[in-house]
Amino acid sequence: MGAPSIVTLSEIQAAARRIAGKVLVSPLALSQQLSARTGTTLYLKLENQQRTGSFKERGAANRLELLSDDERARGVITASAGNHAQAVALHAARLKIPAYVVMPETTPLVKIRSTRGFGAQVELFGRSYDEAAERAAVVAAERNLVYVHPFDDERVMAGQGTLGLELLEQLPELEAIVVPVGGGGLIAGVACAVKETRPDVCIYGVESLAFPGMKRRLESDSPPSLRGGKTIADGIAVRRVGALTTPLVERYVDDVVLVDEEEIAEAILVLLEQEKTVVEGAGAVGLAALLHRRLPVAGKRVAVILSGGNIDVNLVARIIERGLVQTGRLARLELTVPDVTGTLARIADAVAATRANIIEINHDRTFSGAELGETRIELVLETFGFEHVDDVKQSLLRAGYTTEAPPGTPAESRETEEIPRA
Repeated sequence: MGAPSIVTLSEIQAAARRIAGKVLVSPLALSQQLSARTGTTLYLKLENQQRTGSFKERGAANRLELLSDDERARGVITASAGNHAQAVALHAARLKIPAYVVMPETTPLVKIRSTRGFGAQVELFGRSYDEAAERAAVVAAERNLVYVHPFDDERVMAGQGTLGLELLEQLPELEAIVVPVGGGGLIAGVACAVKETRPDVCIYGVESLAFPGMKRRLESDSPPSLRGGKTIADGIAVRRVGALTTPLVERYVDDVVLVDEEEIAEAILVLLEQEKTVVEGAGAVGLAALLHRRLPVAGKRVAVILSGGNIDVNLVARIIERGLVQTGRLARLELTVPDVTGTLARIADAVAATRANIIEINHDRTFSGAELGETRIELVLETFGFEHVDDVKQSLLRAGYTTEAPPGTPAESRETEEIPRA
């Protein structure tokens, strides 16, 4: 069944006792709306309600509690895209341990501010977690600091595994758990805790399509190095998964699937709108996989871990707009029409007849390439979905105006679109 386990159930149980009262027992909430949408009985594990806004507190607290007096006096260092950084900073401050954190230059400002607010010294370095980690290793050697790895550490994994024990206590009849995957620390700990207690419970991991490190690792003994890319799931944007986490994933995890950027944005929007819950991209990947039916969990009692809520407010508007576009609730149409008096009024009347809302009109005679006597009009509309967009097009057609969808505009819902899993 794979390599011997590095983390054991007894170690996870000990971690649960060790961090009790120092980390929130996060709520497990049944969502009737999302259950209907996903064809499951769906529960949300709200790790975004931890004090630092993510599950990372569990592993950080357990790791720091186990430091010797000498190690505490030396101080700790870590590299993180944000959530682990905040967790280390918070619990280091609680234990009066000096903390130094290296974060990528691309880290959302909200995470940088919070980490400094908890008392850690922060250095911004590199464009990715991997570059920040290399810098942290250099600083650790120079200053004789204790390195607290964000995922590839058995004590960190044991702390994360306490989440799995909580889930089984909160919902004994649980049948499947869906877990975000970056370096693999969370899913390794949770899978060990759950499978060693209830081997019948299925464990599924979800990665960003831009960073499918664990998926590739499970498929090959020598996986290619990931090029990576931009992703709104920055918390799981890891090019190299853990050497210690991988054997546990191989041993205990049933499958790992991928979701793309539009699907992640949609899941963030759904959680905001239907559950009134703020979740960052990394925390939303599990729901994205369920919304798009990537997992064989129909009819089952499923818990999805909303692993973090530290989303930069400057990104929220763009993510919401992206999600609205992908679900057909924000649409852009172009028309080439005669440049005569009353044209705009007739177009507006045709749109109003369908109860769509015009939020922007761009009127271009000069640079659009339209013929003399014509003008190019671009409409940005609020609609109820793709069928409503079609109604608007038909209404404009009856008024004598043919619409064109600009490049990049979705033509239909993505509900059944498949993302490659290999």
